[in-house]
Amino acid sequence: MKFITITLIVHSPDPVTGRQPSTQERFRQVVDSALLAEELGFDGFGVGERHERPFISSSPPVVLSHVAALTKRIRLFTAVTTLSLLDPVRAYEDYATLDHLSGGRLELIIGKGNGAAQRELFQVTPEDQWDRNAESYELFRQIWRNDKVTASPKFRPELLDAEVWPRPFQQPVRVWHGSATSRESVDLAARYGDPLFSANVTNPIEPYAELIRYYRERWEHYGHDPARAAVGAGTAGFYAAPTSQQALADYRPVFEGYLGFQKRLGVEPVFPTLEDFVERSSALIGSPQQIVDKVHRYHQRFGHSVLHLHAEAGGLTDAQHRDSLELFQSDIAPELRRSIPDPPWAWAPVNTPAPAPAPEGA
Repeated sequence: MKFITITLIVHSPDPVTGRQPSTQERFRQVVDSALLAEELGFDGFGVGERHERPFISSSPPVVLSHVAALTKRIRLFTAVTTLSLLDPVRAYEDYATLDHLSGGRLELIIGKGNGAAQRELFQVTPEDQWDRNAESYELFRQIWRNDKVTASPKFRPELLDAEVWPRPFQQPVRVWHGSATSRESVDLAARYGDPLFSANVTNPIEPYAELIRYYRERWEHYGHDPARAAVGAGTAGFYAAPTSQQALADYRPVFEGYLGFQKRLGVEPVFPTLEDFVERSSALIGSPQQIVDKVHRYHQRFGHSVLHLHAEAGGLTDAQHRDSLELFQSDIAPELRRSIPDPPWAWAPVNTPAPAPAPEGA
């Protein structure tokens, strides 16, 4: 099993202290989280994309390019690239550039995105968002694989023998399809033989397990080898401590802060108590053995081989957050890596070109 940490770059007051960092400080925290993930041995670091409050993650290729310059090994994920809102030609240019700058460490998770404010900003309607997502992905896919592209899309100007530069480093970049509730995203992933990344955050396990079951069903329907299907899954929260009692005590102020935030927004919480949140959500909060056991329970339903944790403290102190991630790597990850398989491919740049031969006499 592989492990990545992800941030959506929420820019709001700390749920426990109420302190609001500046925008620049917030971005510095994100970069520090990426460096910590690489230092501790995580396999990937992801940045979300949102175009509305309270997020400042509107430009993941810029953030990830900065992270790429400061890291050497960790793979760089988008979580998710909102292709329903973007011109696929411009998105290709940004991400092909980032892929070169990172030495082929890019992995895209695409999705239609959500939120009325960002749809209005880009003049995307609830009725056309799925068609836009599919069309943008299909065109993005063509551009990444072909030197010239001719296409007559519905939502952007046509292309006639168009050349889009730079040409790719990874041939092609791996694209995951992010899915929270929609069969449309799942079917698109299965149709093209792409991996699926389940959000697995807001609700109990059942709706996510059903979508993953549907993905595997459609995967076989489209004629793909069942052994090549790959699934990733998110978590609603993470905090590991030596004992379950300490984990609950340390995390309770964080949970109560988020409950208060939901109430201020007028949102009815799905999990009204911390105990319910720990029991029925995907949150991994407890002792190392409790977390290992819970990941295994989810794996029995999902068959997933990649797991994401929260990259940032989110109400925990920096020391608590670091200690928790260190405990994950020392006491949890080794057991999960041993007992749960990796994705069915190398965790490395995809089909990259061979280096040019050295000049004669060099």
